[in-house]
Amino acid sequence: MSDSSKEYSRATFDEVMVPNYNPAAIIPEKGEGSKVWDQNGKDYIDFAGGIAVTALGHNHPGMIKALKEQADKVWHLSNVFTNKPALELAEKLTDATFADKVFFCNSGGEANEAAFKLVRKYANDNFPDQGKNEIIAFKQSFHGRTLFTVCVGGQPKYTHGFEPLPGGISHGEFNDIESLKDLISDRTCAVVMEPVQGEGGIIPADPAFAKAARDLCDKHQALLVFDEVQTGVGRTGHLYAYQGLGVTPDILTTAKAMGGGFPIGAMLTTDKIAKSMGIGTHGSTYGGNPLACAVSNVVIDEINKPEVLAAVKTKGDKIRARLQAIGKKYGVFDSVRGEGLLIGAVTSEKWQAKAREFLVSGWEHGVMCLVAGPSVVRFAPALNITDDEIELGLDRFEKAVAAIV
Repeated sequence: MSDSSKEYSRATFDEVMVPNYNPAAIIPEKGEGSKVWDQNGKDYIDFAGGIAVTALGHNHPGMIKALKEQADKVWHLSNVFTNKPALELAEKLTDATFADKVFFCNSGGEANEAAFKLVRKYANDNFPDQGKNEIIAFKQSFHGRTLFTVCVGGQPKYTHGFEPLPGGISHGEFNDIESLKDLISDRTCAVVMEPVQGEGGIIPADPAFAKAARDLCDKHQALLVFDEVQTGVGRTGHLYAYQGLGVTPDILTTAKAMGGGFPIGAMLTTDKIAKSMGIGTHGSTYGGNPLACAVSNVVIDEINKPEVLAAVKTKGDKIRARLQAIGKKYGVFDSVRGEGLLIGAVTSEKWQAKAREFLVSGWEHGVMCLVAGPSVVRFAPALNITDDEIELGLDRFEKAVAAIV
Protein backbone atom coordinates (compact mmCIF):
# COMPACT_ATOMS: atom_id res chain seq x y z
CA MET A 1 0.00 0.00 0.00
CA SER A 2 1.39 3.41 -0.94
CA ASP A 3 2.18 6.00 1.69
CA SER A 4 1.13 9.48 0.50
CA SER A 5 3.11 11.13 3.31
CA LYS A 6 6.45 9.56 2.32
CA GLU A 7 9.04 11.84 0.76
CA TYR A 8 10.51 10.66 -2.51
CA SER A 9 13.72 11.95 -4.08
CA ARG A 10 16.16 11.32 -6.91
CA ALA A 11 17.89 8.84 -4.60
CA THR A 12 14.71 6.75 -4.52
CA PHE A 13 15.03 6.32 -8.28
CA ASP A 14 18.45 4.74 -7.86
CA GLU A 15 17.05 2.38 -5.24
CA VAL A 16 14.06 1.04 -7.17
CA MET A 17 14.48 1.74 -10.91
CA VAL A 18 16.54 0.01 -13.60
CA PRO A 19 19.51 2.35 -14.23
CA ASN A 20 18.86 3.03 -17.95
CA TYR A 21 17.89 6.66 -17.30
CA ASN A 22 19.65 9.53 -15.57
CA PRO A 23 16.82 11.89 -14.58
CA ALA A 24 17.23 15.33 -13.07
CA ALA A 25 17.31 15.80 -9.32
CA ILE A 26 14.11 17.85 -9.47
CA ILE A 27 10.79 15.99 -9.40
CA PRO A 28 8.00 17.89 -11.20
CA GLU A 29 4.71 17.66 -9.35
CA LYS A 30 2.13 19.70 -11.29
CA GLY A 31 1.77 21.71 -14.46
CA GLU A 32 -0.44 24.35 -16.03
CA GLY A 33 -0.02 25.37 -19.65
CA SER A 34 3.72 25.66 -20.27
CA LYS A 35 4.63 26.10 -16.61
CA VAL A 36 5.65 23.26 -14.25
CA TRP A 37 6.20 23.22 -10.47
CA ASP A 38 8.48 20.83 -8.59
CA GLN A 39 8.10 19.30 -5.14
CA ASN A 40 9.54 22.42 -3.55
CA GLY A 41 7.15 24.78 -5.32
CA LYS A 42 9.77 26.15 -7.74
CA ASP A 43 8.34 26.92 -11.17
CA TYR A 44 9.85 26.23 -14.61
CA ILE A 45 8.98 27.26 -18.15
CA ASP A 46 8.64 24.04 -20.12
CA PHE A 47 10.49 24.22 -23.44
CA ALA A 48 10.91 20.42 -23.44
CA GLY A 49 7.28 19.42 -23.85
CA GLY A 50 7.93 15.92 -22.53
CA ILE A 51 10.18 15.41 -25.61
CA ALA A 52 7.73 16.96 -28.09
CA VAL A 53 4.75 15.21 -26.49
CA THR A 54 2.71 17.67 -24.41
CA ALA A 55 1.62 19.59 -27.50
CA LEU A 56 -1.25 21.33 -25.69
CA GLY A 57 0.67 21.93 -22.50
CA HIS A 58 -0.15 20.59 -19.07
CA ASN A 59 -3.60 20.24 -17.55
CA HIS A 60 -5.46 21.07 -20.78
CA PRO A 61 -9.18 21.34 -19.93
CA GLY A 62 -10.44 19.72 -23.15
CA MET A 63 -8.18 16.71 -22.75
CA ILE A 64 -9.12 16.32 -19.09
CA LYS A 65 -12.82 16.51 -19.92
CA ALA A 66 -12.52 13.85 -22.64
CA LEU A 67 -10.52 11.55 -20.35
CA LYS A 68 -12.98 11.87 -17.47
CA GLU A 69 -16.02 11.34 -19.67
CA GLN A 70 -14.52 8.23 -21.29
CA ALA A 71 -13.34 6.91 -17.90
CA ASP A 72 -16.98 6.83 -16.82
CA LYS A 73 -17.87 4.66 -19.85
CA VAL A 74 -15.28 2.01 -20.75
CA TRP A 75 -11.50 1.93 -20.33
CA HIS A 76 -10.40 -1.13 -22.25
CA LEU A 77 -11.89 -3.68 -24.64
CA SER A 78 -8.93 -5.20 -26.55
CA ASN A 79 -9.14 -5.64 -30.30
CA VAL A 80 -11.76 -8.36 -30.06
CA PHE A 81 -14.07 -5.32 -30.26
CA THR A 82 -13.80 -1.91 -31.86
CA ASN A 83 -14.89 1.29 -30.12
CA LYS A 84 -16.31 4.67 -31.07
CA PRO A 85 -13.36 6.89 -30.00
CA ALA A 86 -10.98 4.76 -32.12
CA LEU A 87 -13.25 4.93 -35.15
CA GLU A 88 -13.66 8.70 -34.77
CA LEU A 89 -9.91 9.17 -34.51
CA ALA A 90 -9.14 6.94 -37.49
CA GLU A 91 -11.67 8.89 -39.54
CA LYS A 92 -10.07 12.21 -38.52
CA LEU A 93 -6.60 10.98 -39.49
CA THR A 94 -7.62 9.58 -42.86
CA ASP A 95 -9.67 12.69 -43.68
CA ALA A 96 -6.69 14.95 -42.89
CA THR A 97 -3.93 12.95 -44.63
CA PHE A 98 -3.06 10.85 -47.69
CA ALA A 99 -3.94 7.67 -45.79
CA ASP A 100 -6.92 5.35 -46.15
CA LYS A 101 -6.22 3.04 -43.25
CA VAL A 102 -4.90 3.32 -39.67
CA PHE A 103 -3.29 0.88 -37.22
CA PHE A 104 -3.28 2.02 -33.57
CA CYS A 105 -0.63 1.18 -31.00
CA ASN A 106 0.89 2.83 -27.91
CA SER A 107 4.16 4.50 -28.91
CA GLY A 108 6.39 5.65 -31.72
CA GLY A 109 8.57 2.58 -31.44
CA GLU A 110 5.53 0.35 -31.86
CA ALA A 111 4.26 2.39 -34.81
CA ASN A 112 7.64 2.01 -36.53
CA GLU A 113 7.85 -1.68 -35.70
CA ALA A 114 4.49 -2.13 -37.42
CA ALA A 115 5.63 -0.09 -40.42
CA PHE A 116 8.87 -2.02 -40.84
CA LYS A 117 7.07 -5.35 -40.60
CA LEU A 118 4.50 -4.15 -43.12
CA VAL A 119 7.03 -3.08 -45.77
CA ARG A 120 8.57 -6.56 -45.75
CA LYS A 121 5.17 -8.27 -45.74
CA TYR A 122 4.01 -6.10 -48.65
CA ALA A 123 7.15 -6.91 -50.64
CA ASN A 124 6.73 -10.64 -49.96
CA ASP A 125 3.09 -10.50 -51.01
CA ASN A 126 3.68 -8.51 -54.19
CA PHE A 127 7.19 -9.56 -55.25
CA PRO A 128 7.54 -13.18 -54.09
CA ASP A 129 10.84 -15.00 -54.63
CA GLN A 130 12.66 -11.77 -55.59
CA GLY A 131 14.54 -11.25 -52.33
CA LYS A 132 12.97 -7.80 -52.01
CA ASN A 133 13.52 -7.30 -48.29
CA GLU A 134 16.19 -4.65 -47.86
CA ILE A 135 15.43 -1.48 -45.86
CA ILE A 136 17.41 1.72 -46.36
CA ALA A 137 17.50 4.31 -43.57
CA PHE A 138 19.94 7.12 -42.73
CA LYS A 139 22.86 7.75 -40.43
CA GLN A 140 21.96 9.61 -37.22
CA SER A 141 18.28 8.67 -37.64
CA PHE A 142 16.22 7.43 -34.70
CA HIS A 143 13.19 5.17 -35.01
CA GLY A 144 12.57 3.62 -31.59
CA ARG A 145 14.03 1.22 -29.03
CA THR A 146 12.79 -2.22 -30.08
CA LEU A 147 15.53 -4.43 -31.52
CA PHE A 148 14.21 -3.97 -35.06
CA THR A 149 13.74 -0.20 -34.78
CA VAL A 150 17.16 0.51 -33.25
CA CYS A 151 18.69 -1.38 -36.16
CA VAL A 152 16.80 0.71 -38.70
CA GLY A 153 17.88 3.76 -36.71
CA GLY A 154 21.29 5.00 -37.78
CA GLN A 155 23.03 5.33 -34.41
CA PRO A 156 25.29 2.38 -33.51
CA LYS A 157 25.36 3.36 -29.82
CA TYR A 158 21.80 2.07 -29.52
CA THR A 159 22.60 -1.38 -30.95
CA HIS A 160 25.91 -2.00 -29.16
CA GLY A 161 25.68 -4.99 -26.88
CA PHE A 162 22.45 -6.35 -28.36
CA GLU A 163 24.02 -8.47 -31.10
CA PRO A 164 23.19 -10.51 -33.15
CA LEU A 165 21.12 -7.90 -34.94
CA PRO A 166 18.39 -8.18 -37.59
CA GLY A 167 19.87 -7.94 -41.09
CA GLY A 168 18.87 -6.51 -44.44
CA ILE A 169 19.26 -2.89 -43.27
CA SER A 170 21.66 -0.27 -44.67
CA HIS A 171 22.26 3.41 -43.89
CA GLY A 172 22.94 6.28 -46.27
CA GLU A 173 23.97 9.87 -45.69
CA PHE A 174 20.97 12.05 -44.89
CA ASN A 175 20.29 14.77 -47.48
CA ASP A 176 22.77 13.13 -49.89
CA ILE A 177 20.96 12.01 -53.04
CA GLU A 178 24.01 10.25 -54.49
CA SER A 179 24.40 8.20 -51.30
CA LEU A 180 20.82 6.99 -51.63
CA LYS A 181 21.27 6.22 -55.33
CA ASP A 182 24.30 4.07 -54.48
CA LEU A 183 22.29 1.98 -52.00
CA ILE A 184 18.86 1.56 -53.58
CA SER A 185 18.07 -1.33 -55.91
CA ASP A 186 15.24 -3.59 -56.94
CA ARG A 187 15.96 -5.57 -53.76
CA THR A 188 14.97 -2.53 -51.67
CA CYS A 189 11.54 -2.88 -50.10
CA ALA A 190 11.51 0.51 -48.34
CA VAL A 191 13.32 3.76 -47.69
CA VAL A 192 12.72 5.12 -44.17
CA MET A 193 13.33 8.74 -43.19
CA GLU A 194 12.37 11.48 -40.77
CA PRO A 195 11.22 14.77 -42.37
CA VAL A 196 13.36 16.38 -39.65
CA GLN A 197 15.94 14.19 -37.96
CA GLY A 198 15.10 14.63 -34.28
CA GLU A 199 17.46 12.74 -31.97
CA GLY A 200 20.12 13.09 -34.67
CA GLY A 201 20.37 16.86 -34.18
CA ILE A 202 17.21 18.62 -35.54
CA ILE A 203 18.24 18.38 -39.20
CA PRO A 204 15.45 19.18 -41.70
CA ALA A 205 15.26 17.13 -44.88
CA ASP A 206 16.14 19.08 -48.01
CA PRO A 207 12.95 19.15 -50.15
CA ALA A 208 14.98 18.10 -53.20
CA PHE A 209 16.33 15.12 -51.26
CA ALA A 210 12.85 14.09 -50.10
CA LYS A 211 11.56 14.32 -53.69
CA ALA A 212 14.50 12.28 -54.96
CA ALA A 213 13.75 9.62 -52.34
CA ARG A 214 10.15 9.50 -53.57
CA ASP A 215 11.23 9.21 -57.21
CA LEU A 216 13.82 6.51 -56.48
CA CYS A 217 11.28 4.50 -54.49
CA ASP A 218 8.86 4.68 -57.42
CA LYS A 219 11.59 3.63 -59.86
CA HIS A 220 12.51 0.57 -57.78
CA GLN A 221 8.97 -0.28 -56.61
CA ALA A 222 9.94 0.37 -53.00
CA LEU A 223 7.81 2.00 -50.32
CA LEU A 224 8.65 5.39 -48.78
CA VAL A 225 8.13 5.51 -45.01
CA PHE A 226 8.06 8.82 -43.15
CA ASP A 227 8.72 8.56 -39.43
CA GLU A 228 6.68 11.51 -38.12
CA VAL A 229 6.72 10.43 -34.49
CA GLN A 230 8.39 13.71 -33.52
CA THR A 231 7.45 15.98 -36.45
CA GLY A 232 3.77 15.01 -36.55
CA VAL A 233 0.64 16.63 -35.13
CA GLY A 234 1.48 20.27 -35.76
CA ARG A 235 5.09 20.36 -34.59
CA THR A 236 6.42 21.90 -37.84
CA GLY A 237 3.43 24.15 -38.54
CA HIS A 238 1.67 21.51 -40.63
CA LEU A 239 -0.48 18.72 -39.23
CA TYR A 240 2.18 16.41 -40.65
CA ALA A 241 5.54 17.59 -41.96
CA TYR A 242 5.19 15.79 -45.31
CA GLN A 243 2.50 18.32 -46.18
CA GLY A 244 5.07 21.10 -45.99
CA LEU A 245 7.71 19.12 -47.90
CA GLY A 246 5.34 18.44 -50.78
CA VAL A 247 6.32 14.75 -50.80
CA THR A 248 3.77 12.08 -49.92
CA PRO A 249 4.95 8.83 -48.31
CA ASP A 250 3.34 5.41 -48.63
CA ILE A 251 3.40 4.84 -44.88
CA LEU A 252 3.53 7.40 -42.05
CA THR A 253 4.12 6.76 -38.35
CA THR A 254 2.90 9.08 -35.62
CA ALA A 255 2.89 9.17 -31.80
CA LYS A 256 4.32 11.62 -29.21
CA ALA A 257 2.10 14.74 -29.59
CA MET A 258 -0.77 12.63 -30.87
CA GLY A 259 -1.94 11.93 -27.31
CA GLY A 260 -0.69 15.13 -25.73
CA GLY A 261 0.90 13.01 -23.00
CA PHE A 262 -1.44 10.02 -23.03
CA PRO A 263 0.34 7.04 -24.65
CA ILE A 264 -0.85 6.41 -28.20
CA GLY A 265 0.71 5.84 -31.60
CA ALA A 266 -0.44 5.00 -35.09
CA MET A 267 0.70 3.81 -38.49
CA LEU A 268 -1.08 5.32 -41.48
CA THR A 269 -1.08 3.86 -45.01
CA THR A 270 -3.07 3.34 -48.20
CA ASP A 271 -5.74 0.75 -49.00
CA LYS A 272 -3.41 -1.14 -51.34
CA ILE A 273 -0.58 -1.48 -48.83
CA ALA A 274 -2.89 -2.13 -45.86
CA LYS A 275 -4.12 -5.35 -47.52
CA SER A 276 -0.84 -6.99 -46.54
CA MET A 277 -1.65 -6.52 -42.87
CA GLY A 278 -4.47 -9.05 -42.88
CA ILE A 279 -6.14 -10.72 -39.91
CA GLY A 280 -3.59 -12.13 -37.47
CA THR A 281 -0.48 -10.60 -39.10
CA HIS A 282 0.12 -8.03 -36.36
CA GLY A 283 -1.56 -6.75 -33.22
CA SER A 284 -1.51 -4.68 -30.05
CA THR A 285 -3.49 -5.48 -26.90
CA TYR A 286 -3.82 -1.82 -25.89
CA GLY A 287 -3.77 -0.33 -29.40
CA GLY A 288 -6.88 1.77 -30.05
CA ASN A 289 -7.61 1.97 -26.33
CA PRO A 290 -10.81 4.04 -25.81
CA LEU A 291 -9.19 6.29 -23.20
CA ALA A 292 -6.20 7.12 -25.42
CA CYS A 293 -8.35 7.66 -28.50
CA ALA A 294 -10.81 9.90 -26.65
CA VAL A 295 -7.94 12.16 -25.58
CA SER A 296 -6.28 12.07 -29.01
CA ASN A 297 -9.51 13.15 -30.70
CA VAL A 298 -9.34 16.39 -28.71
CA VAL A 299 -5.65 16.88 -29.51
CA ILE A 300 -6.19 16.49 -33.27
CA ASP A 301 -9.25 18.77 -33.22
CA GLU A 302 -7.41 21.48 -31.30
CA ILE A 303 -4.19 21.41 -33.31
CA ASN A 304 -5.55 20.90 -36.82
CA LYS A 305 -6.82 24.46 -37.11
CA PRO A 306 -5.26 26.93 -39.59
CA GLU A 307 -4.75 29.58 -36.92
CA VAL A 308 -3.01 27.15 -34.53
CA LEU A 309 -0.69 25.78 -37.23
CA ALA A 310 0.14 29.28 -38.46
CA ALA A 311 0.96 30.37 -34.90
CA VAL A 312 3.40 27.45 -34.57
CA LYS A 313 5.51 28.95 -37.35
CA THR A 314 5.34 32.46 -35.86
CA LYS A 315 6.31 31.27 -32.40
CA GLY A 316 9.10 29.15 -33.83
CA ASP A 317 10.51 32.16 -35.70
CA LYS A 318 10.44 34.18 -32.48
CA ILE A 319 12.31 31.55 -30.48
CA ARG A 320 14.91 30.97 -33.20
CA ALA A 321 15.63 34.70 -33.53
CA ARG A 322 16.17 35.07 -29.79
CA LEU A 323 18.35 31.95 -29.60
CA GLN A 324 20.48 33.28 -32.46
CA ALA A 325 20.93 36.52 -30.55
CA ILE A 326 21.86 34.65 -27.36
CA GLY A 327 24.26 32.46 -29.31
CA LYS A 328 25.99 35.45 -30.86
CA LYS A 329 26.14 37.43 -27.61
CA TYR A 330 27.75 34.65 -25.58
CA GLY A 331 29.54 32.74 -28.35
CA VAL A 332 27.74 29.49 -27.54
CA PHE A 333 25.77 28.65 -30.70
CA ASP A 334 26.97 28.57 -34.30
CA SER A 335 23.49 28.18 -35.77
CA VAL A 336 19.84 27.59 -34.91
CA ARG A 337 17.85 25.23 -37.15
CA GLY A 338 14.59 23.32 -37.31
CA GLU A 339 10.99 23.70 -38.39
CA GLY A 340 8.14 25.29 -36.46
CA LEU A 341 8.49 24.45 -32.78
CA LEU A 342 11.10 21.75 -33.23
CA ILE A 343 14.28 23.77 -32.80
CA GLY A 344 17.95 22.91 -32.38
CA ALA A 345 20.65 25.33 -31.22
CA VAL A 346 23.97 23.96 -32.50
CA THR A 347 26.81 24.60 -30.06
CA SER A 348 29.94 26.46 -31.12
CA GLU A 349 33.32 24.73 -31.31
CA LYS A 350 34.16 25.71 -27.73
CA TRP A 351 30.96 24.07 -26.51
CA GLN A 352 31.07 20.93 -28.67
CA ALA A 353 29.70 17.87 -26.83
CA LYS A 354 28.64 20.07 -23.90
CA ALA A 355 24.97 20.65 -24.72
CA ARG A 356 23.85 19.00 -21.48
CA GLU A 357 25.53 21.77 -19.49
CA PHE A 358 22.90 24.18 -20.83
CA LEU A 359 20.18 21.76 -19.73
CA VAL A 360 21.47 21.56 -16.17
CA SER A 361 21.98 25.31 -15.89
CA GLY A 362 18.48 25.75 -17.28
CA TRP A 363 17.00 23.67 -14.49
CA GLU A 364 18.81 25.86 -11.96
CA HIS A 365 17.34 28.98 -13.59
CA GLY A 366 13.77 27.74 -14.00
CA VAL A 367 13.61 26.56 -17.61
CA MET A 368 13.36 23.07 -19.11
CA CYS A 369 14.89 22.19 -22.48
CA LEU A 370 16.43 19.11 -24.12
CA VAL A 371 19.44 17.91 -26.08
CA ALA A 372 19.52 16.27 -29.51
CA GLY A 373 22.86 14.57 -29.43
CA PRO A 374 25.85 15.90 -27.47
CA SER A 375 26.16 19.22 -29.33
CA VAL A 376 22.60 20.45 -29.94
CA VAL A 377 20.25 22.06 -27.41
CA ARG A 378 16.68 21.15 -28.39
CA PHE A 379 13.47 23.10 -27.83
CA ALA A 380 10.08 21.42 -28.36
CA PRO A 381 7.52 23.36 -26.30
CA ALA A 382 3.75 23.10 -26.34
CA LEU A 383 2.26 24.37 -29.58
CA ASN A 384 -0.06 26.67 -27.62
CA ILE A 385 2.72 28.20 -25.51
CA THR A 386 1.93 31.88 -24.95
CA ASP A 387 4.10 34.82 -25.98
CA ASP A 388 4.56 35.70 -22.31
CA GLU A 389 5.74 32.15 -21.53
CA ILE A 390 8.15 32.30 -24.47
CA GLU A 391 9.65 35.60 -23.31
CA LEU A 392 9.97 34.51 -19.69
CA GLY A 393 11.47 31.17 -20.66
CA LEU A 394 14.01 32.74 -23.00
CA ASP A 395 14.96 35.33 -20.37
CA ARG A 396 15.62 32.47 -17.96
CA PHE A 397 17.51 30.53 -20.60
CA GLU A 398 19.76 33.53 -21.29
CA LYS A 399 20.54 33.76 -17.58
CA ALA A 400 21.33 30.05 -17.59
CA VAL A 401 23.74 30.57 -20.49
CA ALA A 402 25.35 33.61 -18.86
CA ALA A 403 25.92 31.62 -15.67
CA ILE A 404 28.14 29.01 -17.33
CA VAL A 405 30.09 30.89 -20.00
